[in-house]
Amino acid sequence: MKREQKEGACELCYKKSLLTFHHLIPKSTHRNKWFKKKFTLEDMRTRGIDICRKCHSHIHKTYSEKELGRNFNTLELILKDEPIMNYVEWAKKH
Repeated sequence: MKREQKEGACELCYKKSLLTFHHLIPKSTHRNKWFKKKFTLEDMRTRGIDICRKCHSHIHKTYSEKELGRNFNTLELILKDEPIMNYVEWAKKH
């Protein structure tokens, strides 16, 4: 099921734009045993943040889906990551 894009402020750079839903536990990992042990299927499907396309693309260019699911499965963990936050700070200015 595809989610509808909505307009609002990105949860990372706070710019107003069309937002995309970033699954904090990427869909490609949902069948992996490690993820099945750690998270419920409902949690894997619904845990996410609404972010702009530019921030979303940067996150996926920076880390693999397995890394994202294991190490960055909350907004708080993403906000502590230096490579992502360096980009976010740059994006806020441009």
